Amino acid sequence: MADAFVIETSDLRKNYGGVEALRGLSLQVPGGSICGFLGRNGAGKTTTIKILLGMARPAGGHARVFGRAADAPEASVEIRRRTGFVSDDKDLYDYMTVDAMIRFTAAFYPRWRADLEQRYLRKFELPLDRKVGALSRGTRTKLALLLALCRGADLLILDEATSGLDPAMTEEVLQALVAHVASEEMTVFFSSHQIAEVDQIADHVAIIDRGRAVVAGALDDLRESFRCIQLVFDGDAPAPSFRAPGVVRVRRKGRVLTVLSSAGAERVLDEARALNPVSVDVIPVTLKEIFLETVTAED
Repeated sequence: MADAFVIETSDLRKNYGGVEALRGLSLQVPGGSICGFLGRNGAGKTTTIKILLGMARPAGGHARVFGRAADAPEASVEIRRRTGFVSDDKDLYDYMTVDAMIRFTAAFYPRWRADLEQRYLRKFELPLDRKVGALSRGTRTKLALLLALCRGADLLILDEATSGLDPAMTEEVLQALVAHVASEEMTVFFSSHQIAEVDQIADHVAIIDRGRAVVAGALDDLRESFRCIQLVFDGDAPAPSFRAPGVVRVRRKGRVLTVLSSAGAERVLDEARALNPVSVDVIPVTLKEIFLETVTAED
């Protein structure tokens, strides 16, 4: 499973009333990975998840989960059977107790893991006799996560699941995910606009902007390939057109010219030296900087 792509989309498109939510999204999520799906609000993250789960149909392109077409009715049932999903809304029955909610959910899943249920009941300190509607937001999140993790799923999809949680609760949820993936064969695909969460636990990342993937790959590879090259000149910095592959941004500010490259620094440096700068610095780039430089605010 670890060598296959559990999620694949190709040129995925979706419109809502003339508004393009997805404009050719292509991404691949390897099995056994924790893949962070980053983007601003409205970038298309939730729409993508709805298509993967068969809750929406694409206007074009293809989406496959476990090698099955996500928009095929029979395949979609199988995909949802093998997938745990936790949304920002949590979708729990407020009138049930925590225990009743667990028993109700477990009845639908033959692969329900009673051992994991007991583990997460203890870890999350869930009050079995309390009504779901009386739970705090953080406790609701932990209950929803228990229900998703114990059903024997091969894929866990989280859509802004930690939104609104305090830092301590967020840390508890993230660490539970990491520990679960380490001990079980599971792939995690989680959407977020919180860069620190992705940076903390993900080994793969996809950054989406206006319905397209602008960056995707193994996080270690992205950290290795992205570089910031800073050139300082005697006078005002020139305005060159770099031909090196992977140039993402070129900025001029006074005597300083800053180039962001997604393909390392060497090819940019070859061109930069011809500009006769007085100093050159090559600086590693953080995930936050990659995100801010590739997700833009222009129309």
